[in-house]
Amino acid sequence: MTRFASICRALFLISAVAATLSACNKGTGADGAAPAASGPANAASAPPVGVTTVTAVQRDLAVELTATGTVAPLSSVDMRPQLTSVVSKVHIREGQFVKAGELLFTLDSRTDEAKVAQAQAQVARDQAALADAQRQLTRSRELLAQNFISQGAVDANQATVDAQTALVASDRAALAAARVALGYARVTAPSAGRAGTINVYPGSAVQANTTTLVTITQLDPIAVAFSLPQRHLADALAALPGGGAPVSATLPEGASKLEGRLKFVDNLVDPASGTVKVKAVFDNPGGKLWPGAFVNVAMTARTLKGAVVVPQAAIIQSARGDIVYVVQDGKAQARPVQLVHAEGENAAVTGVQAGDKIVLDGRQNLRPGAAVVERSGDGAARPAGAASSAGKKASAP
Repeated sequence: MTRFASICRALFLISAVAATLSACNKGTGADGAAPAASGPANAASAPPVGVTTVTAVQRDLAVELTATGTVAPLSSVDMRPQLTSVVSKVHIREGQFVKAGELLFTLDSRTDEAKVAQAQAQVARDQAALADAQRQLTRSRELLAQNFISQGAVDANQATVDAQTALVASDRAALAAARVALGYARVTAPSAGRAGTINVYPGSAVQANTTTLVTITQLDPIAVAFSLPQRHLADALAALPGGGAPVSATLPEGASKLEGRLKFVDNLVDPASGTVKVKAVFDNPGGKLWPGAFVNVAMTARTLKGAVVVPQAAIIQSARGDIVYVVQDGKAQARPVQLVHAEGENAAVTGVQAGDKIVLDGRQNLRPGAAVVERSGDGAARPAGAASSAGKKASAP
């Protein structure tokens, strides 16, 4: 009896194993592998996904670059004397705006005035000697014509005249040099600008090419220096011959905004940062831009003509690249796109056409081929194909 029970138990286990294997074979293919479920088929059989859409539009999109710039004067000159002397008079005040050629300082010039007078006297003396030599030459030529003197005497007089003429020319050059030195006693502004701190006063001794009297800084026009990424170097260089790309500068407090033009691109790309230094020039009649100040700079590098623009938030980064979901016949279709340029909330892309309905909200719940139902701004469901108010706002240029 015990043996019979053991045999029955063994037969029961064999039957159970056979039933299990049969059930497994029904769920596998001929090669023993489970058949993969079709993604679009499952997506199509799933309930519709609520989404909001926007319409891709075609328009011109400006490629605008933003950076932090530093205000820099076009010229800033440290005024130094060109002779060692003493300041006689200061003709300007600190912070005064001066014109080109305006007198700034007068130095003690009595020594140079005496040198000019001495040079003038030397010129007068040598001119008198030259006049006498010329008379002697004329007389010797008359005597030579009458055969009273030899040709050698005439030649000697001619040499005296030539030497005296050269001496007078040398005296005049010395007089001009003395006048130049005398002119250094008057320190004038090389260009229009604003005077900074005055470092000397009447009676101050100054050293030639060493002592800084004052700094004259040009404020109008003025420049703003900033850096551009290397990828935009070609756009900046292309814009220079046409007057430069438009650039706007805004003070940090946002009180004022000035418009200028790109005027300079450096000849070297910084290998550490991958940027190139550039300068834009601004009219600054009110002195709103001050040297050394920081400003927010925006420059239009170029304009993408007829670009297809979609909201940047609608772009999904996948393992195979960027995609967007397009609603077509009530279903979501994945479209690979290539980002051309992103500007704020908008992005110019290729891979979709103007008028395509792009999924904005709800894209994270979609699969290719999934049925969709569009929602209005208040969350109410609407038939696929109706334009949502949220989509209209997002796609507005």
